[in-house]
Amino acid sequence: MTEALDLDHLRSWIDRTETRDDLLSPWTATALAATLRNDERAWLAGDALPPLWHWCYFLPTAPQNQLGPDGHPARGGFLPPVPLPRRMWAASRLEFFAPLQLAVPARKTSRVMDVKPKQGKGGALVFVTVEHKVHAGSTLLLREEHDIVYREAPKPGESAPPQSPPAEPAWTVEHRPDEPLLFRYSALTLNSHRIHYDHPYTTQVEGYAGLVVHGPLIATLLLEAAQQNNPGRAVRGYSFRAVRPLMCGQLLRVRGHAAQADGSVTLWAEDAQGALLMQATAQLA
Repeated sequence: MTEALDLDHLRSWIDRTETRDDLLSPWTATALAATLRNDERAWLAGDALPPLWHWCYFLPTAPQNQLGPDGHPARGGFLPPVPLPRRMWAASRLEFFAPLQLAVPARKTSRVMDVKPKQGKGGALVFVTVEHKVHAGSTLLLREEHDIVYREAPKPGESAPPQSPPAEPAWTVEHRPDEPLLFRYSALTLNSHRIHYDHPYTTQVEGYAGLVVHGPLIATLLLEAAQQNNPGRAVRGYSFRAVRPLMCGQLLRVRGHAAQADGSVTLWAEDAQGALLMQATAQLA
């Protein structure tokens, strides 16, 4: 399959850019707080946006007739037209320099950094890395490197062996993501990827056992728990890598070690069977 990829063509997307402006609506933060934190208060202009909540802003608004069969915008616009059917958020590395403020105009500039083919146990993979920078005026607020992985269609019986998570967590927070949570997070991020709401498509076309919990949702719940267990310490950096998907309705445990002297914290997510779902590191002030 790798030989069939026109890598020179795909790599011609490197350094392609796009820019999106947003006024950072307080309503969106209010809705996300109600979804993630059971927080009923109204967020106001000037409030600081928590880390990772920027994923609900600067959203692409592809017209309905320009969506692909998986619900994502059709390929070949800003992102290269990788001819592999499954697409997932694989990892991110973020630096936070100053908080975004609600109702304050901000601009996100995105650039395709790299396109790399790899060969996995399940077949061909293509990783597309995108850099995002968010500014308010001339001030850089955050920088993110986002890895997107494209994969071949699943093979019958394909299942990666589970990985073991770190031992001896200092704290644990449990969730059980259900259909309303997946729906609300999809709505707030304008994410129409069908694996999060279309059960027949998810199981029969993409080969999952059920609806898939969003990777960035797990990453956000993980960082939220880390902040709850380290009150008063600002997040300066965060990196995570998705290891295994979690199906809707299954138990999610987000866990972490105690912060080190340099502010680094090892974090991870695992399922009820103890299989590693996501590994992460946060850098606290």
